[in-house]
Amino acid sequence: MKFFIQKERLTKSVQDVMKAVASRTTIPILIGIKIDATDEGVALTGSNSDISIKSFIPKEENDIENVNIIEKGSIVLQARFFSEVVRKLPESIVEITVEDQFKTVIRSGNAEFIIHGLDAEEYPRLPQIEGENRLSLPTDLLITLVKQTVFAVSQSETRPILTGVHWVFENNELIAVATDSHRLALKKVTLQKEFLKSNDETDKKQENSIVIPGKSLSELIKVLEDNTQEPIDIFVTDNQILFKAKHLLFYSRLLEGKYPDTSKLIPTDSKTKVKINAKDFLQAVDRASLLAREGKNNVVKFATLDQEILEISSYTPEIGKVVEKVKGLSVEGEEIKISFSAKYMIDALRAIDGSEVTIYFTGAMRPFVIKTDQDETILQLILPVRTF
Repeated sequence: MKFFIQKERLTKSVQDVMKAVASRTTIPILIGIKIDATDEGVALTGSNSDISIKSFIPKEENDIENVNIIEKGSIVLQARFFSEVVRKLPESIVEITVEDQFKTVIRSGNAEFIIHGLDAEEYPRLPQIEGENRLSLPTDLLITLVKQTVFAVSQSETRPILTGVHWVFENNELIAVATDSHRLALKKVTLQKEFLKSNDETDKKQENSIVIPGKSLSELIKVLEDNTQEPIDIFVTDNQILFKAKHLLFYSRLLEGKYPDTSKLIPTDSKTKVKINAKDFLQAVDRASLLAREGKNNVVKFATLDQEILEISSYTPEIGKVVEKVKGLSVEGEEIKISFSAKYMIDALRAIDGSEVTIYFTGAMRPFVIKTDQDETILQLILPVRTF
């Protein structure tokens, strides 16, 4: 195998696939990056037990030559070392040659590295899961969908199913939900057509829901190009999902098990309704959390006062107390005193992309809902903490 390649394109592809390379694995070859040189260009692949990423660099794009293939072939190179070598090469063109016994020579300018590679035939093959069960989403919408939900997944493996984001396909809608049992994030997206995982009408609702590991989704949005509406094709099987972009394939396993019915957690009525400037509220909670972070549970207290004045406070015996009053845009219903996690509130407010938010309270010890009039497709729910 021998080819010349643009260092900039190679570096970007290496960075992308490195996100899937296992640092420790029972399959030794998975600590490497697989390189395939074909008539069409060069493909790099990284994989672990959860995700696989394949990045393709075409020979030519927009009348610019990215790759010059002299001899086709494949090799697996130790990922950490290879990525460091590529990043530090001196010139814009890189030559990679594989000789006998998988000896790989990497040249750029006056620099030459010789690396002992591994047989690419030993590298696991990626699953073939393209088929009829496909939907497409614009890249920027997919990134927004993930960012507005994935932060709420559980970080504990006690209930593994809660470490994923639940995607439910209903009619022409995708509903994404994440919860760690203390908070919940929900986002709805309208699809161009109804997406069905299965044609079996007997259990369509269960068939048309999947749970994607939160870690996989977090890595996915790191390799996608933001601020573009280029479509991402999504293919689903019983235990795998594939996100297919222009020059990128991102595979992830799906979590097994039944996700809890979170619809029962969301209140349908409220006793107190508070509308407030989102930025002002976020900053006030953030300031109150300075003291709350020094306590055991990062708790901030919230209370409605007269004339639409809201009080945000925090008290830590060892440190002191902070009290701040914020003018609400409107306050309707009963007086409310409630405590909540400052971190959960800050995460929720950052996920909601709106200048104003409305909080719906149903009682001091009942879950409350945060929405915005600017985007009816997103909802955040937080469970209070008992302090009053």
